Amino acid sequence: MIKIRPLLSVLVNYRQLLVRNGFKLCTMSEESTDQQTVKLLKRSNEENEDSAERATKRVKAEGEHTEDDKKYPKKKVVLLLAYSGKGYYGMQRNPGNSQFRTIEDDLVIALVKSGCIPENHGDDMKKMSFQRCARTDKGVSAAGQVVSLKIRLIENIIEKINEHLPPQIRVLGLKRVTQGFNSKNNCDARTYSYMLPTVAFSPKDYDTENIAAFRLEPETLQKVNQLFTHYKGTHNFHNFTSQKAPSDPSARRYITEMSCGEPFVRNTWEFAVITVRGQSFMLHQIRKMIGLVIAVTKGYAKEQVIERSWGQEKVDVPKAPGLGLVLERVHFDRYNKRFGGDGLHERLEWDCEEEAIKAFKEAHIYPTIIETECEEGSMVSWMSTLPIHDFEATVTETQDSKDQKQENADEGNNSD
Repeated sequence: MIKIRPLLSVLVNYRQLLVRNGFKLCTMSEESTDQQTVKLLKRSNEENEDSAERATKRVKAEGEHTEDDKKYPKKKVVLLLAYSGKGYYGMQRNPGNSQFRTIEDDLVIALVKSGCIPENHGDDMKKMSFQRCARTDKGVSAAGQVVSLKIRLIENIIEKINEHLPPQIRVLGLKRVTQGFNSKNNCDARTYSYMLPTVAFSPKDYDTENIAAFRLEPETLQKVNQLFTHYKGTHNFHNFTSQKAPSDPSARRYITEMSCGEPFVRNTWEFAVITVRGQSFMLHQIRKMIGLVIAVTKGYAKEQVIERSWGQEKVDVPKAPGLGLVLERVHFDRYNKRFGGDGLHERLEWDCEEEAIKAFKEAHIYPTIIETECEEGSMVSWMSTLPIHDFEATVTETQDSKDQKQENADEGNNSD
């Protein structure tokens, strides 16, 4: 900023020198010159005062951040999250789409309000090195989602974050991790569950008006689990997502286990839970894997269609409803092996939080799935569409794939 007072002093001295040497100056009077000088000095003082005030405010604000950071230095941590996905447009935040509320929208608000991150970090999540393990789809819930980020380790941090979260989202655990940790890249595998009414495995001529009376026979459950064994290992799942070419290397996915558990009764309906663990999953992959097994079990498709779906041709694979899908757990085996025993870092396992996880599922996830299914009948409604699928022919573009493309346009390329 130009300093006004030294400049005026030079001008005045120069004017006096000219007068002493006999030079005639402009007709401006001494009085008007003095007035101009006073005005310039006044303006200079005002500008200096404004500048000083702005600097004081800036130093004060920076000082407050500095004090917070000194008292609670930012550290790299992981948060264990549980949430019911009903009413949310998936996990991942979509800047500029405030009408489509996501889990991360509410989480970031809670982090700012609790003082864990500065307000400007909420606008740019890269500033806190935020990363999620899995981008759960619209309506999908989670009992063991893990996110990594840098936050201030304030006192009673979990309680303070949860104070600003709705009941259907909870932080259940926190652990320190290495500075370069990334929850997505360091994740070795993901385990999902899928709760469904067992009437999904009923014969295709079964009267679905009498769902409460249906009970799954042990022989049928055994057949279902035999079909799920086809998925184990590495296969080309290009038919189990949308807009993936058979030659795309990313369509090859590794599944380690998949099975259906024993049935149980809730609200007079019989339900069962399917569990699947894999290295990673593509958009709608799990729902299509389940949908195809249901179609085979009910007699709409032959068992050979599963093996045929690994090939180059396009196979019409139905997509089961998203309501019952839950991200159960994420696994960090390599990280635990390398850092878990070094005496500085904790293993990323959540044995101490198991009771809290179970309680959250019983209070928020399972009741939502069961009540919504009983009220809306999403599975029964979807089952009525199975006859329109052609499991024998090679298809170019089915109605199901058109629906998927529309969902991609609406929701982005999330994973199951």
